[in-house]
Formats: sequence, structure tokens, C-alpha cells
Amino acid sequence: MTDERIVVVGAGYAGLATATRAGRHREVTLIAPEERFLHRVRQHETAAGRPEHRPALADLVRGSRVTRVPAEVTAIDLAARTLHTDTAGPVPYDVLVYALGSRTAFHGVPGAAEHSYPAERAAALHRRLAASLGPASLAVVGGGATGIEMAAELAEAHPEHRVRLLAADRVGGWLSARGQRHVRRALHRLGVTIDDGRTVTAVTPGGLETDRGPVPADAVVWAASMEPHPLAAEAGLDVTAGGQVVVDDHLRSVSHPEVYAVGDAAAVTLPGRGALRMGCATALPMGTYLGRVLGGRAPRPFAFSYAAQCLSLGRRDGLLQLVRADDSMRPLVLTGTPGRLVKAAIVRAVTPRS
Repeated sequence: MTDERIVVVGAGYAGLATATRAGRHREVTLIAPEERFLHRVRQHETAAGRPEHRPALADLVRGSRVTRVPAEVTAIDLAARTLHTDTAGPVPYDVLVYALGSRTAFHGVPGAAEHSYPAERAAALHRRLAASLGPASLAVVGGGATGIEMAAELAEAHPEHRVRLLAADRVGGWLSARGQRHVRRALHRLGVTIDDGRTVTAVTPGGLETDRGPVPADAVVWAASMEPHPLAAEAGLDVTAGGQVVVDDHLRSVSHPEVYAVGDAAAVTLPGRGALRMGCATALPMGTYLGRVLGGRAPRPFAFSYAAQCLSLGRRDGLLQLVRADDSMRPLVLTGTPGRLVKAAIVRAVTPRS
């Protein structure tokens, strides 16, 4: 039906991709409080004081039939098919695209939310470091991609500071053996102290408490993991134990077929691929697919194959790790300047446009 009211909630990678592509052919309402797109995969650059790349949402939807409502959704009434917002009043829908994504998870660690800087507070972290009168000690918690990129960027931008990267397991441990070696060499070259196998039990104003003793730090960066936004569970959609919306092979909610979920908000499991991981690598294809479906393309089941993972290791180094279709590691990696250039090209390409 061409007169269906299509409403997209969330203007991240998946939400914008859905809205702009569906908006080529249909009227779409996009609800998002922010004026500018948050390039989550570039937050390490923001933390280090690099120029921000945050295009205006108005520019990204220009030329499409997307109307943006600058508001935050506070509740979803599934029975009435109505969204409640903080500033725009109730918004009815016939088709809802839930794309609120994820946020940093603190996992109940005492003091983590109060005394650390997650990726969402990258600009505040930059201001904190800029105000430092002398060398400072920085503790980055999390040995995944976000933690590695944060540690590398901060160490390169602020060589006067001491950067320590802590992980409960092994920093970069999911990569191939060659990929791990390169990441660790790059971090050592930048002066980052790698602390594997250390579990953080609390964050204090003076640093960290861990299972192997205290770690003093003037500032703590929290990059341990992500969790879905809780609104879907609060509304009564069927969700996984982790809070992601359970969807079918067309990204439609199994409990409420008028609702679709995309990006980090969706629990997508594909044959031969398993459960898709959170990240723009999966969010953007989901949004592109759903935008085409809502725009009128015949709905085929969503399909996806992994090809590579990439990491920024400062301004002069990077890593492109080739992977199989199921995201398992291949031995081949691209490093140094070639790896950095490919990573930069991928980052430039993932901004959704109409």
C-alpha cells in the first residue's frame, strides 16, 4: 500500500540507510533527536581531537521523501501502533522500523558509568585531555576493535600521556595469528602498554580496581562491549536474552509483523553465517535491504556474507583482516599504509546517503 505510514526510529547506519532508500519511492518519517549523523566508527578520532566528520541529517536525506522529526521516542504502544515522543507528541504508524541500535554496556561494574568515558562521550574525553596540564595516565578497558582503535589513536595524538590497554581476555584475540601480531606490534610502537587477562571489578575517580590489583589512571576509557537499546523490550516486542528484537528472514519482528528491526537492534541468524555481530558492517546492509523492500522491491529473504574486518591503528597504520563468509579468520591480512588506506576508504563509504 503506497499510503502506508512508514516511520523509522533511529538515524544510525541502519536507520538512515532504510529511510533514505525507502524514501526514494515512499513517504517516510524519520524520528531522531540529533541534528547530525554520529559516525560511531570514527569516535576514536573525535577523542583524539581530530576533525569531526558529522554531516547534517538534513543533507543526508535531501532529495528523498523523508521527513525528519527532531524528537526522542520515549515509548512504543504496539497495540495502538503509536510512538510517544518527548517533544513531538504521538506519532502513529502502519509500518515501524526499529533502528535504535546499541550503546556502551557497563555490565553493572561499580563506578563504570560514573567515572569512565565510553565512545559516546568521545568529545568530552577530548576536552578532558586538552585540559591536562601535564602528562596523564589513560586506561582503556576493552581489547576489541573499539578499545584497540581508541588506545592507538590516543597514544599517537598524545605521546606525552601514558596509555594502557586492558582486556579480560587477549587484546585482538579474535584476529588471525598474523593480525594479532601486527596489532600488538603497532600498539607497542605507539607506546601503549598491553595488559591481557585482567578483569576490571570497579572504576573509581583514581582509576581501576581489577582482579590483579589496582590500576591508577587519570582518565578511564570504557570500550568493553555494546548492548541494545532497552526500548524494544520495554514495549513488549519479542527480544533475546540480550535485548535484541527477534526477527524472521525478512527482518520482521516475529511477534509484531508490522514492526521491522535492523542494525544492532536486531537478532539476525542466517544459514551458514550464524548470529550476525553488531557493527556497521552488518547494519548498513540490513538498512539497504529493508529500504529497498519498503520502497517496492519484491521481498526476498535478507542475505549477507562477511568479507573483511578492518582496524585503524593511528594515522599511519591500519589492518585489513580478510575473513570467510561466516566471519571466521583467513590467514591473509593487509597492514601498514595499504591497510590504513583501505580502512579509510571503507569508513568514507559507510555514511548512508539518499
